[in-house]
Amino acid sequence: QVQPVESGGGLVQAGDSLKLSCAASGGTFSGYLMAWFRQAPGKEREFVAAIGTSAGVTTYADSVKTRFTISRDNAKNTVSLQMNSLKPEDTAVYCCAATLDARWYGITRTSRYSYWGQGTQVTVSS
Repeated sequence: QVQPVESGGGLVQAGDSLKLSCAASGGTFSGYLMAWFRQAPGKEREFVAAIGTSAGVTTYADSVKTRFTISRDNAKNTVSLQMNSLKPEDTAVYCCAATLDARWYGITRTSRYSYWGQGTQVTVSS
């Protein structure tokens, strides 16, 4: 089974860019559908973006779709989230998630994912 580990979080100013990475070890990475979620203080965990097993299919939350890009490198067992034009409301703990169920339905639900990283903090100051 895969174990995701996130990195790349930090403190940035509004309008800046940041790239998060998720390294997944312990499984056949190419067989996992991967996603990013985030959780702000006092709020529910919310879907950010997902990418299919072959990287050909992606989807985004409306709040980020023009600013964030998810990508994966199956040779390096990594998935990344490029975040541009960051806003204070993007402040959250960002978590990487994985599932062996590669079907596209319900991918915005946390219940679809079996494996989660610990998360990395992203703070955007105004």
